[in-house]
Amino acid sequence: MKLFYSPGACSLAPHIILRETGLPFTLERVDTKTHLTQAGVDFYSINPKGYVPVLQLDNGEYLSEGPVIVQYLCDRAAREDLMPKAGSMARYRVMEWQNYITAELHKAFSPLFNPSTDVATKSASSAAVAKKLGWVSSQLRNKQYLSGDTFTGADAYLFVVSNWAGYVGIDLSPYEDLQSFRKRVAERPAVRETISAEGLKA
Repeated sequence: MKLFYSPGACSLAPHIILRETGLPFTLERVDTKTHLTQAGVDFYSINPKGYVPVLQLDNGEYLSEGPVIVQYLCDRAAREDLMPKAGSMARYRVMEWQNYITAELHKAFSPLFNPSTDVATKSASSAAVAKKLGWVSSQLRNKQYLSGDTFTGADAYLFVVSNWAGYVGIDLSPYEDLQSFRKRVAERPAVRETISAEGLKA
């Protein structure tokens, strides 16, 4: 398999899961400004939507959308700790978190990364993101991870998205439970490997 990624983008979540599962894979970096892959291929020919992540499967098919890629990888590796058994309430709880992160948190950051966003909009967006992160932090109280004591694909996604706060000037210091969560995730060997491979800092 091959993961098309951009350092620090949401593709970091499936990258973490690939290393957590131990599945064999290669990486190909995508320049999000030129939309060219590391090999010089027009990324729109791979994903007409134009964004990472994309996973090229062994049969040559492409799979997009991070939460779906994570489900696929966990199921393929039979890692029910990372993504519980299909049909179980535990699975639905993880997917509930995946959906919240993608629809509420991930998208809420978009105006903050857009250079054309005006100051007032950025201020309102920052406040909205901070409020959502505060709520997430409250849900982590007395828990190791989002669904309890077991690290799942949703935790990888939250780790990645919450990491963006540092790039847009959102202070996470008021959210002790979220900070503790981030520290726990950052200490996982697979996460350390992924961060290093993408040339990032946790």
